[in-house]
Amino acid sequence: MHDVHGAPARRIRAAHTATTVTVYQAYAPALGLPAARDGRFPPAWKRDRMTWVKPSFLWMMYRCGWATKDGQETVLAVEITRDGFDRALAGACLSHYSRGVHADRTAWRRALRESSARVQWDPERDVRLAPLPYRSLQLGLSGPSSRAYADEWTVAIRDVTPLAREIHGLLRSGDEGAARALLPAETPYPSGPLEHLGA
Repeated sequence: MHDVHGAPARRIRAAHTATTVTVYQAYAPALGLPAARDGRFPPAWKRDRMTWVKPSFLWMMYRCGWATKDGQETVLAVEITRDGFDRALAGACLSHYSRGVHADRTAWRRALRESSARVQWDPERDVRLAPLPYRSLQLGLSGPSSRAYADEWTVAIRDVTPLAREIHGLLRSGDEGAARALLPAETPYPSGPLEHLGA
């Protein structure tokens, strides 16, 4: 499936380097601020719970309402190793059944049980947070993948709440051009074949 410009409708777009990829999460200040200060997730971060990471800054803004939603007032840019991210993708299962990807619903449920990573494709968002005709990745991590994310893959954690507020303020004042100029540069991520994830 492709968008109107011929690009894949489901493609990972992210800020990335040769060794890392940046994902976003939003937390209450009590958790987010210590994580950004120390560059690692604090003991209070529940390592056995499913956690969802988003490579798209604007999808994160849609989810947290520009850092205004309760419990999501601190937006973190978490730089993780590409090796960890790639391993999670390689072993991930779609969060929903897809006839073209899974043999049947039973096979999908089995794959979901056996995987500690799952993928969801949601409509990407524009700077006004309206849905776009192509999809953005959400990666859910649980069990061993969640623990590895917090304690092994994480290279750096930055608090990007001030950036979110600055961009939101420019949009509210009508300066969309200046708002766009501040967005993190996200390019197609060279993740290899993702047919098992519906891409």
